[in-house]
Amino acid sequence: MWQLRHIGLVEGTSTLLLFLVAMPLKYAADMPKAVSIVGMIHGVLFTLYVIALIRAALALKRPFKWSAKVFIAAIIPFGPFVIERGLRREEQALRETAQATD
Repeated sequence: MWQLRHIGLVEGTSTLLLFLVAMPLKYAADMPKAVSIVGMIHGVLFTLYVIALIRAALALKRPFKWSAKVFIAAIIPFGPFVIERGLRREEQALRETAQATD
């Protein structure tokens, strides 16, 4: 789960960089290369996020609704930052449950 949380934060940051830095540079300063570079990095990070989501959903046996919610958060600006709080709480609960069974 920690991979999903951390990749989500990095992916969310790349989305904001794409929207708030690269796209204005492309259209206001005629620098289309900014979108090409940041867009490619964002695409790779988004792919890693989806892979981490699938791995977490399968390992934790989460329902499709959970996966859909986490996925939708990734395509909404600021979504990964909002969903991260809940994922952190869920990860902490899993850790506490594992410690209680030891």
